[in-house]
Amino acid sequence: MKSRGSPEPKPVPPRSSNKVIRFQKGIRNNSRQASDSWLKRIGPGLVTGAANLDPSAIVTATVAGAVFSYSLLWVVVLCVPFLLTIFSVSGRIGTETRHGLLEILRYHYGRRVSVTAALIVIVINMAVVIADLMAVSEMFSVILNQPRMLFVAAIAFSVWYILIFHDYRKITRALVWLSMPLYLYVASAFVVSPGLRHLIAGAVTHARFQSDYIGNVVALFGSMLTPYIVLWQTSSRTDRQHQPSQADSVLATVTTGALACSIIVAAGSVLHFSQPVDLTVRQAAEALRPVVGGWGMLVFAVGIIGSGMVALPVLVASQCYDLAQAAGWKYGLSEKPWEAKRFYMLISAAMVIATLADFVHMNPVKALYWSMILAGLLLVPMLVFIMIVSNNHMIMRTANTRWQNIWLGLTTASTAVVAAVYVWQLLIARR
Repeated sequence: MKSRGSPEPKPVPPRSSNKVIRFQKGIRNNSRQASDSWLKRIGPGLVTGAANLDPSAIVTATVAGAVFSYSLLWVVVLCVPFLLTIFSVSGRIGTETRHGLLEILRYHYGRRVSVTAALIVIVINMAVVIADLMAVSEMFSVILNQPRMLFVAAIAFSVWYILIFHDYRKITRALVWLSMPLYLYVASAFVVSPGLRHLIAGAVTHARFQSDYIGNVVALFGSMLTPYIVLWQTSSRTDRQHQPSQADSVLATVTTGALACSIIVAAGSVLHFSQPVDLTVRQAAEALRPVVGGWGMLVFAVGIIGSGMVALPVLVASQCYDLAQAAGWKYGLSEKPWEAKRFYMLISAAMVIATLADFVHMNPVKALYWSMILAGLLLVPMLVFIMIVSNNHMIMRTANTRWQNIWLGLTTASTAVVAAVYVWQLLIARR
């Protein structure tokens, strides 16, 4: 808590309401029938968990298991308390200030700082949007047996149309169903798991200090602690009527961690590759074969399409929110296009850029994997910004607890050290 001698938090200029992407409201116990209430109570957490584990994150976990067996499970386990702490702190920032992180940075630290932070997030988001769009179009290609390029523009237009002309809150009611195929990884891991003792032994014997291994650690950090999810957690707390509960954040974190561990175990038991980028989407689908047999490719494709369509609108809108907040522009999906022209132009430009970039011929697995490495490398500045803002008494009514600062410090230090080691190894390898 703030000490008695601390100055009052500095006010932030008022903002218009309904400017954030909102998942459906938490359901009160007396407001729905029991059969409907259970799903709607856990729905937001499951949707957020699925959005955090988009196609890039799914492929990153698959690569981790296929190349390094169970030796990277420790990264996912370590990321769970990291993510819980980040969600708690960033959620408190939104609750107390009623503003997004980049709005706060612009008002208290200047437009240059906020625009720099926005550009970092945009670079990450655009890389992930391009990779996810490539993955979704590839899965349509597999299902319909047609060239991938035929689907890129149609998928991009669908995402753009949802954001421009539809109420995103209504569409999120179906997202929990689209993400359901992902949970088959849990069943697959249960079927093929060699047991706890062998998992621990595999984590020790397959660990190695080399660039590919460290790169996968960076990619897992990027996939688990994705900056756009962190910024959404801050923005989603700015409206008292639409706040996600703390239980939703915990459920989303546990869901993300359980799914990532399950994918690593399933892939580590079924797939065996020597290089991260050697994997193809058809080979990645083999991790589901122990549960669904020959239907593995179809189930994998549906899961990738579902998770991609969960994540793509959030990714695109979130990066446009970030730049609009940093620049001080009018923004929000509830605004009419002619009332927030620059914001909607950003959405349109993002989809055009992603569509054009997707016409480059590249292995989707390679694109997805490297987008997560980029996210891991650029994660450190966002964590630094969160730590600075959450401990500034001029902004916050309450400061972080000792344990929150310890976990935030460990998160920032861990990602910084791993990123630095990876970059150093890349530089050494080029000499």
